Amino acid sequence: MTEELDFGQLEDELVKNDISVGKVADNPESYASIFPKTILEKFEIYSYRSAVAVLYQSFPEQFKELISALEKFYITKKMIRIPGGSKGPIAKYVDTLLDKEKWVETRISADLVVKLHHAHTNEIVTEYVREGYLDGHRIDFVSGRVAFDLEWNSKDQTYDRDLYAFSAFHEAGAIDVGVLLTRGTSLDNKFFKSLGKVLDKNGEKEGTADVYKKFGASTTWMGKLLYRLDAGRNGGCPVLAIGITPKCVIDDSAP
Repeated sequence: MTEELDFGQLEDELVKNDISVGKVADNPESYASIFPKTILEKFEIYSYRSAVAVLYQSFPEQFKELISALEKFYITKKMIRIPGGSKGPIAKYVDTLLDKEKWVETRISADLVVKLHHAHTNEIVTEYVREGYLDGHRIDFVSGRVAFDLEWNSKDQTYDRDLYAFSAFHEAGAIDVGVLLTRGTSLDNKFFKSLGKVLDKNGEKEGTADVYKKFGASTTWMGKLLYRLDAGRNGGCPVLAIGITPKCVIDDSAP
């Protein structure tokens, strides 16, 4: 007799490992018709705080450009097997998919002007500037009021930095929505084990280490991102999470 699945136990296991399945994400039926069928087949899509609606209705130009980039998005097995370093082949490839004149790496800084008023006369009692109130938060691509970032294979704590940046930009009124492209759940150990050994940085010689060992459970993949989004670490910023699946991966000889 097959043992019944204890969903409560499963939930506890997910939380213990800081993993989620998007339990507070928007209903996918609310936005499925917005995306081309090719996009829905290639990627995992999760929308938080009506991110898809904000992007589609308020920023049609940026939405069209992102859809165009995603339709063109294909990575090779060789690109996955090459070590990443500070900026690996996949990150460099994504740089080529968006117009650099429109989508710009952006850093935010802001000073806070504080005024204390008399409760009855409205006279300013004290006024001061808190310098560097916001400083140093960066987003890889910003176009208008839309932010876009890629996380392929970093430590999963990198998501906290990304979501905090989205939140800081949003609270300052600099962006209205953030988009994060990352590894989907279906790019799992089974898939990476099928790729064999790693290559050197030039992609010419095969090493001795297994590819799958580069992609541990504590690296950036959708389950780790959804856990943070479910916990509200994006603040009030709507976020569209897009997961790369094996359908985005082609053989090295493919055009």
